Amino acid sequence: MRNSPAEVGKFYSPKKVSEILVSIAREKGFRQLRVSGGEPTIGKLHLLQLLDNLQGKGYKFILETCGILIGCDSKYADDLAKYPFIHVRVSLKGCNAEEFSMLTGAEPEGFQFQLKALRNLEKANVAYHAACMVSFSPEETRKDLRLKLREINPRLVDDFEVEELILYSSVQRRIKQAGLRYYSAYSPRAVPKEFV
Repeated sequence: MRNSPAEVGKFYSPKKVSEILVSIAREKGFRQLRVSGGEPTIGKLHLLQLLDNLQGKGYKFILETCGILIGCDSKYADDLAKYPFIHVRVSLKGCNAEEFSMLTGAEPEGFQFQLKALRNLEKANVAYHAACMVSFSPEETRKDLRLKLREINPRLVDDFEVEELILYSSVQRRIKQAGLRYYSAYSPRAVPKEFV
């Protein structure tokens, strides 16, 4: 049985989140801040207020997102464009609609919203790049994705961030339980240095 977020976590105000991020960054000497996990674009007002609180602090802010909400609402990209210190990492779920559905359990059409997010960010002049877990994608669909990215902006192909599986025992169990087939992966002891 899963617990609700109220039972396992705490809610922090945008101001408190910014204070925590800046405090950690100062202590560690970081110049970049990042929010990822749990799809941070879902809480749009909270996210925009967080960015308001980070404005002028001198940090680059990396927003990690699947992009679907930015793809559904072009105004979202316009709102993000007000913050010149933001960079959006759009994490594509698969290289096409079928892979998207296989990996997420969502309707295949959802993949188009991820591509539309890239177009919306491009149009709004927001710094961004695309990343994708390609381990479940044969080379043919990887090539097709590169063509789609090139249509949006050729720079996307050069800046494309490849994610590949690391076969920890827990990951192997989950892949087997889900009945997924992968095409590329690394053992935990053979991960290339550039992926660490």
